[in-house]
Amino acid sequence: MIRKVLVANRGEIAVRIIRACHELGLGAVAIYSDADRTAMHVRLADQAYRVGPPPPSESYLSIANVINAAVQSGADAIHPGYGFLAENPRFAQACLEADLTFIGPEFETIRLLGDKVQARRFMRRAGAPIVPGSDEDPGTDLPTAAERLGYPLLIKAASGGGGKGIRLVRSREELAVALDIARREAKGAFGDDTVYLERIVEGARHIEFQILGDRYGNVIHLGDRECSIQRRHQKLVEETPSRALTPELRREMGEVALLAARAAGYSSAGTVEFLLDATGAFYFLEVNPRLQVEHAISEMVTGIDIVKEQLRIAAGRKLRYKQEDVQPRGWAIECRILAEDPYDNFAPSIGKVTGVYEPAGPGIRVESGVYDGFEVTPYYDSLIAKIVAGGETRAEAITRMLRALEEFRIAGIKTNIPFCQQLLNSPSFIGGQFDTTFLEKRFSLTRERRQSLEVMAAIAAAYVEHVQHGRQATQHLQPDDGSISWRQAARLEGLRE
Repeated sequence: MIRKVLVANRGEIAVRIIRACHELGLGAVAIYSDADRTAMHVRLADQAYRVGPPPPSESYLSIANVINAAVQSGADAIHPGYGFLAENPRFAQACLEADLTFIGPEFETIRLLGDKVQARRFMRRAGAPIVPGSDEDPGTDLPTAAERLGYPLLIKAASGGGGKGIRLVRSREELAVALDIARREAKGAFGDDTVYLERIVEGARHIEFQILGDRYGNVIHLGDRECSIQRRHQKLVEETPSRALTPELRREMGEVALLAARAAGYSSAGTVEFLLDATGAFYFLEVNPRLQVEHAISEMVTGIDIVKEQLRIAAGRKLRYKQEDVQPRGWAIECRILAEDPYDNFAPSIGKVTGVYEPAGPGIRVESGVYDGFEVTPYYDSLIAKIVAGGETRAEAITRMLRALEEFRIAGIKTNIPFCQQLLNSPSFIGGQFDTTFLEKRFSLTRERRQSLEVMAAIAAAYVEHVQHGRQATQHLQPDDGSISWRQAARLEGLRE
């Protein structure tokens, strides 16, 4: 039985988990560093405990401090959220040793899957297609493995996630410096500097499947998510379902996701991630044994509250759903709102928020930790809020998101809202013609929106081809040289009636 949950995180995800606890009648305990003593998650919790000074290594990443706070508060469970200690098997084991329920997979599962190198080897043995990497030759040093794999390639943190500890290496000369940087970043973010190499799949899309499993061997997936819009390997905009998948390919990838979950004896929420190349071939990438930032879009199309399911599973209950019960409806898109200046190479924007107006209305969901007077500090991730927009069609979800972005007001700091607006207005995004390199190679942020008649005509044609008839995006990718406002998009959508 779980009665009180300590949320071992901060920001919008801590707020999200605290609200889920309260809706289930559970007590919720917050932790905070000195930099977060007035944060929203602290205000919403029933109790709050200081865990250290601002640096994560001395507060949110301190296993001893977090466990001590849970014991002092009388909590009987800990939810790690995502990031920080969420994928640390030592933390999950420490919870068990302190007689605290860890709301996530068993620590043995986290040890297996949280270490990306071990997970790749495990899934290769289970028969899943794997992107070639340095783990294929365990005794080989990384420079030698790099020569075998060929350039360009990626350096990735073995205990990583969220785009941390990843570096692109284009030549032999770049490798040593990139390895040093990636190791230091991995150590700072996850407390583990182990890295490995992975071959780049050209023109790939990033597709993931949300999974849920209980402690009785039952496992399901909640459909796919398209996560190809990334900057520096950090996801920025996600949607479900993916336009790139046919029903047959979606079914095949879903079966591999379930294979991964069953092979690992998975319980709680997690995500199986894949790369999909231009030919339709897909490769297992990793399993994230935790909640994902983008879980809300899966909730919107399935009606299943993933956080509440995590809490129920941790309390020893069986899954309430079978695979045939999962029937996604409509479309959902998420934009991550970051405290960054998109016109200054996405430089972090720190300072006090002097005013906030959040969007609302049909099909809009906002998860946020921001309020008037909130202080954005340099110590943590720049994610401050998420907007989720849902609709019956992708076109409706896009126009609702654009309406919400226009309504969202955050004063006192810079945010990436203008970037999100221009991205969703771009012809290639509207047509579903993008891959993981889209932002780097084919999208440029402009200060003025160009709305010429020629551009409108081109986008109208894209809507007719790609939205009205629901056809797959063509392989030929057109450059983005214009934009369309959400009102114009809505008018085009209205032509379908």
